[in-house]
Amino acid sequence: MVKVQLFVTCLVDSFFPEVGEAVVDVLERHGCTVEFPFDQTCCGQPAFNVGYHDQAREMAQHTIEVLDATEGTIVVPSGSCADMMINHTPELFDGNDELRGAAERVSARVKEFSSFLVDELGITDAGAVCAGRTATYHPSCHGFRNLGIRVQPETLLDHVSGLERVDLPDAETCCGFGGLFSVELPEVSASIMSTKLTNVEATGANLLVGVDVSCLMHLAGGLRRRGSTIEVKHIAEVLNGEPAS
Repeated sequence: MVKVQLFVTCLVDSFFPEVGEAVVDVLERHGCTVEFPFDQTCCGQPAFNVGYHDQAREMAQHTIEVLDATEGTIVVPSGSCADMMINHTPELFDGNDELRGAAERVSARVKEFSSFLVDELGITDAGAVCAGRTATYHPSCHGFRNLGIRVQPETLLDHVSGLERVDLPDAETCCGFGGLFSVELPEVSASIMSTKLTNVEATGANLLVGVDVSCLMHLAGGLRRRGSTIEVKHIAEVLNGEPAS
């Protein structure tokens, strides 16, 4: 058994617990023992992104102290939060060797969920069934640009029985969410999202899949306002479909 720690992220914990449950189900089905550090909170990314580094540092310190006391890979169902913990948290502690060292130890153990399945466990076929669905994949900015996550989720989707994956035009363009960007500049955010949704609808897919619930929440809201019937799911929910017999 492979022991892993689940860092579930704020949005999954608060709004999409079914995604966290799907992550646990998939990991356990593939031989992992999933532990959940109950003292975990925010990784500090929202504060970091808008320049509040003192507040981000305070949250990040709590996170690394909680996770540094654990063992095994830290699986994160979000490319955005994983990017924060891998690429940005250590730099918050420049000048503090003890905390910088702890941040680097934690950073080295963090893996985004789909990349953990493919790159660490060597899984390409998760044994899922999603009959009669046509899906398109949106690669979120932080996961794709900063962690190189795209082939992993697309490979996993290509092996889901009964599911046809179709390419999303201009897939690498932002969805317009951008964390607090969507709050501070809602008109710009909505305009970017509109282009993304038009491209999603052009694929003919009836399912939109991603690895970040932040982007998916944003896009699902836009689709509802359009009256679209396209369903939106985190990849863990798709992979947690009925196992092939």
